[in-house]
Amino acid sequence: MALAMCAAMHIAASAGTLEEREAKLSANLRCMVCQNQTLAESNAPLAADMRQQIREQLAQGRSEQQIRDYFEQRYGAFVRYDPPFMPSTWLLWLGPFVLLAAGFAAMWRILSHRNRAERTPLTPAEQARAAALLGGDAP
Repeated sequence: MALAMCAAMHIAASAGTLEEREAKLSANLRCMVCQNQTLAESNAPLAADMRQQIREQLAQGRSEQQIRDYFEQRYGAFVRYDPPFMPSTWLLWLGPFVLLAAGFAAMWRILSHRNRAERTPLTPAEQARAAALLGGDAP
């Protein structure tokens, strides 16, 4: 009796850890159909199939890293929410910083060009017209 109870507790405990591990993996993998949703958040049929594959592989005793590698091999690095820093993902990691630097460079160039622009004084006719528009006397 005690042995059966102990076995049942072990099965329940391992099922709980399998569910926790499946939830953790599902939260770290991207749904390939949905835009910017994890497998855990998605209701797409493909996401349900991927979650089922995770459960099956965990039940077979595979590690979380082996399962991540399986999905990455099948779907590419895009399937991970934290893709590794490698040549194929450099644009993903560095792109925002490059665009930000390009924006600052363009802004600096425009502002510095604006400050260097030669200011030509108004002609007497332009000064008179400006004074008339402003309601003041011409110099």
